[in-house]
Amino acid sequence: MTINIVKENNIKIAIVNSQEVIIKDVQSALDFMMTMLYKTGCDRIIINKEAICEDFFDLKTKIAGEILQKFVNYQVKIAIVGDFSKYSSKSLKDFIYESNNGNHFFFLPDELTAVRKLSSF
Repeated sequence: MTINIVKENNIKIAIVNSQEVIIKDVQSALDFMMTMLYKTGCDRIIINKEAICEDFFDLKTKIAGEILQKFVNYQVKIAIVGDFSKYSSKSLKDFIYESNNGNHFFFLPDELTAVRKLSSF
């Protein structure tokens, strides 16, 4: 796992890249969020899609909603970056659309777009 910190519009954002799955369930998401807050002081995080378990993208598991709620509760904004086109579920596409129109949780194609989004409010 690598962590880089960027500053855009006077906002610090942690960019996390991992080839291993970091977020497997609600507890690992909470541990990850608290570690990022402690280690970086950033309440805005970008993480690559590969660092999140595949069950997250199956809304029937309810993992995505539970994790989203933790980030909202702790007022931490997160952007997941990657290619989401392989997912054909209409409910997941709707979830991604709704998330991208909110202000806490985003699904974006790349880090640059994520930095711009997380630093815009």
